[in-house]
Amino acid sequence: MATKFPTSVPAPTTRSYSPGSYPQVEFEAQNGVKTVIRYGKNRTGATLSLGFSNISDVHAATILLHYEEVQSVWGEVNFAGTNVIKGAASNIQSFFIERDELKWKYSGPPTVTSVFNGLSNVSCSFVACLDSP
Repeated sequence: MATKFPTSVPAPTTRSYSPGSYPQVEFEAQNGVKTVIRYGKNRTGATLSLGFSNISDVHAATILLHYEEVQSVWGEVNFAGTNVIKGAASNIQSFFIERDELKWKYSGPPTVTSVFNGLSNVSCSFVACLDSP
């Protein structure tokens, strides 16, 4: 079951996306001829990292609570309708938000760094699964 990323959290200040690669094996003969066997039509191993700079500790706690909620049931994260896509070009958004085959999961716990009284930096990392239970 997908749980929506908190809508109260402001847009990320940094966003890093890697589309992953196609599952394939490459064989190379002694004479240098290469043969590639592709095992599917969809890329795997897509990653998304979000960085939130100078957000309130309330928003940082909201992200941590969301992580606990999603991980307690090994659920998925849904970014549609959230501020995560705010500021990204529409043709980029479609790659990591609107592709139905991608099921985003936390790849590790969020990291919170206190920078000032009441303000924190938070980084979150996600990995996309093609078919998650």
